[in-house]
Amino acid sequence: MIKIILAAVVLILLSACTQTAKPTPKPVAKHKVMKHEMMKTHMKMFQTVDAKDAHLVQKGEHKNSCIVCGMNLVKFYKTSHTAVEDGVEKQYCSIHCLANDLSKGKELQNPMVVDTKTLKFIPVLEAYYVVGSDVKGTMSRVSKYAFSSLSDAEKFQAKHGGEIMDFRAALDKAKEDFKH
Repeated sequence: MIKIILAAVVLILLSACTQTAKPTPKPVAKHKVMKHEMMKTHMKMFQTVDAKDAHLVQKGEHKNSCIVCGMNLVKFYKTSHTAVEDGVEKQYCSIHCLANDLSKGKELQNPMVVDTKTLKFIPVLEAYYVVGSDVKGTMSRVSKYAFSSLSDAEKFQAKHGGEIMDFRAALDKAKEDFKH
């Protein structure tokens, strides 16, 4: 009886091995994968600028990284801020990271922000911030983009929504990120 059962098991195993296997999926052509990767590379975030258009103020090996979070300053240039601490220029990827340093009691002088339109640094107290637009923010779900002129801020707001406010109000909004 055991011999019959063993023979049946062997026959079942042999028949399973000789059945034709399901066809393996056809590999994706290499050029299609490369094209997809190239498309991802060419899609640029709104905050990103060409390296030649970014003004980086820091010195040394990590000059292109946010002083707080390490994010790439060229990639997040349109939300970039700078300030001076103890005579050393620091650059932040966003008002969020600037607020983080301020919340630690750091004394920062000459805070500046990138004008989203011209890509030039302007004093934060002269900037018009559009807060909460449909354009993705940096380090925050609530975007904050600065402009040197009210008319530029209004044009951006008309296209993308949000609320226009001064630096202090935008900074207060950025500080709300730390309450959660």
